[in-house]
Amino acid sequence: MSDPKFWVAVSFVLFFLFLGKKIWGVMTAALDGKAEGIRRQLAEAAELRAQAEQMLAAAEAERAAAAREAEDLLARARSEAERLAAAAAAEAEAAARRRERMAIDRIAAAEASAVAEVRNAAADIAGAAARTVIAETLDATADGALVDQSVADLPKALRAA
Repeated sequence: MSDPKFWVAVSFVLFFLFLGKKIWGVMTAALDGKAEGIRRQLAEAAELRAQAEQMLAAAEAERAAAAREAEDLLARARSEAERLAAAAAAEAEAAARRRERMAIDRIAAAEASAVAEVRNAAADIAGAAARTVIAETLDATADGALVDQSVADLPKALRAA
């Protein structure tokens, strides 16, 4: 046992055992710290993923709600446009009927006025013709006979009335 190679080998093994234990502790602590950091990063990534999925679900719900609201607005706009078109058509039809009625009334008034003018003109012409005929055909003796006959017919005319 006095061989120096043996003692060098033993001291070498002991040195590595003591130093290896120390180095092994430091290396395992470093590896454990690294593993813990990776676990934390994985947990944080999982939490961020869950938050992102929640945000995605919320965004999808908002998009769906916005699409429904847009469809509702579009349907209301269509119905309002149809209602306004129907109201405008009804108003235009009523205005056309009013104009037609006014035109018919104007035509009737013009027709009545023309008939009245014709009657007045006919009455004026008839009166003038009667004056002319009476002036040409009646003289003083014919006037007297006509007055006498009218006076004689007067009691009969009063009884009939």
